[in-house]
Amino acid sequence: MATLNPYLNFDGNAREAIEFYRDVFGGELNVMTFGDMGMTEHEGHPIDPHGVMHGQLETPEGFTLMASDNPPGTTGQTPNGHISLSGSESDLLHGYWNNLAEGGTVDVPLEKAPWGDEFGQVKDRFGVNWLVNVTGQGQ
Repeated sequence: MATLNPYLNFDGNAREAIEFYRDVFGGELNVMTFGDMGMTEHEGHPIDPHGVMHGQLETPEGFTLMASDNPPGTTGQTPNGHISLSGSESDLLHGYWNNLAEGGTVDVPLEKAPWGDEFGQVKDRFGVNWLVNVTGQGQ
């Protein structure tokens, strides 16, 4: 069996972000810091020992979301693209939407779309883009 998991990179606030996602989705969070792994520098730049080398959230719904901080001197790895959430569990998806939108920017309100489902797009407060599609809402 193979799995596909989003892995997000942040510029120093990965712990805050992955803890936020734990609050949104629930589940068990494991965080390993650069200090835990004995890393003190990257390409000549000192590393914050409290920075997240690897964070992994396992949710009750079976999602796995991973995150890390960019090592100093690393650029261009901040969140980009979109993460899509979809399904027919309206209350659950609306709850995720509301929590992700808190402190973020709603690009497309979560409402009935031309294809009959509810659809919305939100950029959370960490700059991650989320697409939410609630199926079966137009039937």
